[in-house]
Amino acid sequence: MIQLSEYALDRMLKSILRDGTLNVVMPSGEIHKYGNPSGHPVTVRLHDASTVRHLALNPELALGEAYMNGSLTIDGDDLQEFLGLIVRNVQHDEGNQVWWQKPLQKSRSSLRWLAQNNFAERARGNVAHHYDLSGRLYDLFLDDDRQYSCGYFKDPAETLEQAQAHKKEHIARKLMIEPGMSILDVGCGWGGLALTLAKDYGARVVGVTLSEEQHTYATKRAEQAGLSSQVDFQLCDYRHVEGTFDRIVSVGMFEHVGLRHFVEYFRTIRNRLSPDGIALVHTIGWGAPATGTNPWIAKHIFPGGYIPTVSEVMSAVEKTRLWATDIECWRLHYAYTLRHWYDRFQENEDQVAALYDDRFVRMWRFYLAACEQTFRNSPQAVFQFQLSRNVDAVPLTRDYLYNQSHFGDSQAGEQWKTARPDPNAALAEMD
Repeated sequence: MIQLSEYALDRMLKSILRDGTLNVVMPSGEIHKYGNPSGHPVTVRLHDASTVRHLALNPELALGEAYMNGSLTIDGDDLQEFLGLIVRNVQHDEGNQVWWQKPLQKSRSSLRWLAQNNFAERARGNVAHHYDLSGRLYDLFLDDDRQYSCGYFKDPAETLEQAQAHKKEHIARKLMIEPGMSILDVGCGWGGLALTLAKDYGARVVGVTLSEEQHTYATKRAEQAGLSSQVDFQLCDYRHVEGTFDRIVSVGMFEHVGLRHFVEYFRTIRNRLSPDGIALVHTIGWGAPATGTNPWIAKHIFPGGYIPTVSEVMSAVEKTRLWATDIECWRLHYAYTLRHWYDRFQENEDQVAALYDDRFVRMWRFYLAACEQTFRNSPQAVFQFQLSRNVDAVPLTRDYLYNQSHFGDSQAGEQWKTARPDPNAALAEMD
């Protein structure tokens, strides 16, 4: 059985590894070499027969679990280099899976609709799994505002704090916020964006989250900032929100909606949006044919999570009669963000271990590194979908995004309202 497992793993790695050098030390001490002499060689050690077997049968799940459990180790703990090597080769040679893994891959993709049934109670449990961890954990690697989503790097050398501030400003520009506007923040996290929109742009914000820890923390922040009269954080499912809003924003939440609920999500956006309103959905997206969620991520990090393709998003948008007034792709921004998080996490691993244990440290280290390398070496990026109910809700060009430091402090908004063309008049002229 050991020899059969080693043979299967050897055949799998030979079919995948073409670029770079990987050395694998089997439990017997035998060394197998894969790839070519290019790049920095990485050496991996497998410490028991069950790890070899699991890697051969279900590598996407087994790889992360073996690293977590310590049954797979990397010389020098060069995790970033190792995962970059793996992700890069898998993406370049997707058609070269060994025959016994193809049914598993196909079923994971075809059954993703059934797996993504995030009804309200399940959604609450999924959120709690990740976001109701100790707040201290997030303080150890996020910026001071606890922005747990992709920063916007105008220069790769910028700090994490600068990139997160740019992200919030960019979103505010796209929303064309004016003082006194009502905003719904769907999946408000720890409240940073909502508080910024209230404090710096004069908006009235309702933020909703399913995380009890986030809700408590955000509410306390609003009180401390003297913004409780402007910002109302609610422990609430987005499907249960009532009323209409001038603007709707959702950052890093759509990945938790679930494929089966995409139309329901965008129908809710439309129903909660005022006739001239603007919505912005900021989400990770997949730039290739749809596939199922990585099983290790689904089991250990984000149960119920799913990275949509642009076509899956737009198919749902089209069914709800919303205009996609702008679609923007952020390519390497999340890779830069994740490297900041990874470095800060590593610097504070002793404190993370004190909160949890060494296995948890290895799990989160693997999570952050795997995500970074996926953004660097696969067709994954961040997309911002600007949506409206009316075709003329936003300017005809993107110039308005770059002309003023604060849209709400300029006259640009009022000028647009008075200068924008009447589409009905234009149609009458054509007749």
